[in-house]
Parts: sequence; structure tokens; C-alpha cells
Amino acid sequence: MNFDTVIDRKGTYCTQWDFVKDRFGKEGLLPFTISDMDLESSKEIIEALIKRVNHGVFGYSRWNHEDFKNSIEFWYNTRFNYQIDKEWILYAPSVIYAISKFIKMKSNVGDGVLINTPGYDGFFKVIADNDRKIISSPLVKNGNNYEIDFEDFEEKCKTCKIFLMCSPHNPVGKVWSVEELKKIISICKKYNVFIISDEIHMDIVYSGKHIPVLEVAGDYIDNIVLCTAASKTFNIPALGGAYLFCTTAKDRDEYLRILKNRDALSSPSILGIIGTITAYNQCGYWVDELLKYTKSNIEFVKDYLEKNIPELSCDIPDGCYFAWIDFSKLNISSEEFQKALIDVGNVAIMPGLTYGEAGRFFLRLNVGCSLEKVKDGLSRMKIAVDSLKR
Repeated sequence: MNFDTVIDRKGTYCTQWDFVKDRFGKEGLLPFTISDMDLESSKEIIEALIKRVNHGVFGYSRWNHEDFKNSIEFWYNTRFNYQIDKEWILYAPSVIYAISKFIKMKSNVGDGVLINTPGYDGFFKVIADNDRKIISSPLVKNGNNYEIDFEDFEEKCKTCKIFLMCSPHNPVGKVWSVEELKKIISICKKYNVFIISDEIHMDIVYSGKHIPVLEVAGDYIDNIVLCTAASKTFNIPALGGAYLFCTTAKDRDEYLRILKNRDALSSPSILGIIGTITAYNQCGYWVDELLKYTKSNIEFVKDYLEKNIPELSCDIPDGCYFAWIDFSKLNISSEEFQKALIDVGNVAIMPGLTYGEAGRFFLRLNVGCSLEKVKDGLSRMKIAVDSLKR
């Protein structure tokens, strides 16, 4: 594969390119926004999809079969050296759907749901629109590493029914260590807090090793659900589909009742199922190459900022394909910086405020794209910053 190849996504009903005005108020901006990639999926996935489309019949499909479950089992064995129980596997239309259902299953209206901030903006929405209370435990930046303030975390757990975890953490790219995960679980167990772990970024890890939370759950495993998908890793979110691991028969039965009977969403997109099976069975090599490329892009961003825009800085994250850029040295508001980026630089970069107050003086730059696009975006950013100095 050649990730340097630039692919024109305009005119494909693409959220990032065709609908950039929806979020940024202006057409024609160079976008580094929603967390999908401008990179072409693997040839194996493309060929498998073409073969299925050429069949020409697109009736209802199923997810609950050995091919789907075996591919997931194979992936966890080969990538994480972790043996799952295939009975745990459940389908979801999306990760956020699964999170939403378990928020309702494991808490009541008005209950607290704890998150670490800055945090994925979808978490704020899914908690609030399920009529639960958002409780934030801000991450603490220690050098080039983010850490949980465990004293604050424990205090907040006293008032929560659920901890909604992001592992690896979007947007800061933190990969949790075994010790951190065990401490999180220990505190949640102490206060009977149910854990929902969003691990959709699990394969994008540069430093350390992703540990599926269930691997270190011990006797608290029945109080944790792990939600994830192949979509983020292989750039196939538009195909649809995700999955979760739920270790208790009672919760599996309740979730499936909601999925099938109440929400009528148990018939999956066949292309999403085929995409996942093919990705997990055949495309590990593609992920290995992707990691080299996106890490190199982040390293380029870091080096460029140091040399050309010293008021801005970023660290190399443990994981995720984002450069989390600190612009606090500019001594301007997020709103003022966004205005310059949009009106002067003609570039759309996610403001850190999207991820909560803790991200106020940051930008989240998506580097899941060609190096050429990264260079263009950084040059536009420099033009915007220079305009603020005049």
C-alpha cells in the first residue's frame, strides 16, 4: 500500500470533506476533523466487498455465526495475546449505540456517569441525552504524559453509577498501563461502579501495549462491558457495525432484547460484517504499516511546530492518530484562534473545547491522511498564527 497517495474524497457524501461547513461555517476548508482517515482501506477488504456487491442480492443478514466470532477471537489472540470467550460477543450498530444501551441498563435517570476529560465529545452527548449527570475527573498532564488524578477519581466514584472509559484515550492518545487499569478497577469495585470501556482505538498504539480491560478485571469482570469495532482501525466506519464483550448471560439477554425487539436493529449491514471478518483475518500487516505512517506524521507535526511555530507544541502520544496541539503560549482564546484558522488559514481543525473545558487551549489534528495534506495543513496553520502577530 502507498499511504502517500492522495485520494479526492469530495463528492462522496463524506462528513469530513463534503460537510465541513456544518461544523465550521465555511465551505472549502482543508479538514482535519472527524476521526476517520483519508487513507484507502486494504486491498483485501476492497476485493471482498466488490465480490459481495457483485453477487447482486442484498437481503437481510446475520452476525451471530462462527465466521464473525472466529475473526474477532483470532484478532484478540494475535494482536493482544488475549483469549476471549466467544459467547461474550454481541453485535452493535455502533460503539456509541452499545454505550447508550448499557448506560440505561446500568443506571437510572439522574445518576452520575464519570468520564475523564478532555474526553470524546460523543460521551457528553450520550450521557446528557440519556438524562444522566456528567461527572468529570480531569486528567493531569505530567511532562509528556497524561495521568488520572486518582484522589479526585475516587472521590467522584462515590457519586457515580458508571465509569465511561476511553482506552486508548481520545483525544490525548493515552494508553493505560496494567497498573493504571487495575487501580481504576479496584476503585470502581470499592464503590460498585459499573465500567463501560470504549476501546475503538485499541489497535492504534505506538508506545506500550493496549491491554483489553477484561484481561485485568479479575473477579470484577461481570461488572464491565468492552465496546469496540474494526471501523476506526481499518477506516471502514461507513460500512456500519461494531461489537461488544459482555460476560454475563443476564446482561447479554437484556441487551439482545433491546437490540432485537425494542430497537429492531439486530440485522447488520452485510458489508460491515464482511469488512470486519476480512480485516481481522487477513489485514494485520496493513495495520503495522499504518502505525508507522501515522506515527511518522505526528513526528513531522512535532518537528514542524518546534521549527516554524514555536508558540505551539505537541508530544508524541502513546496511541491514536491525533496530534494534540497546545497553543496556550499564544495567549488567545480558543474562539479567537479558530476564527484565524478558518478565516485566514482556510483550515478546519477540531478545537480542544469540543472535548470539554480541559481542552480549551488545545487543537486535535487528525493525521490519518497523506503527509502532503499534513504539510498543507501546517502551512495554513502558520499563516493563521502569523496573522495574529500583526
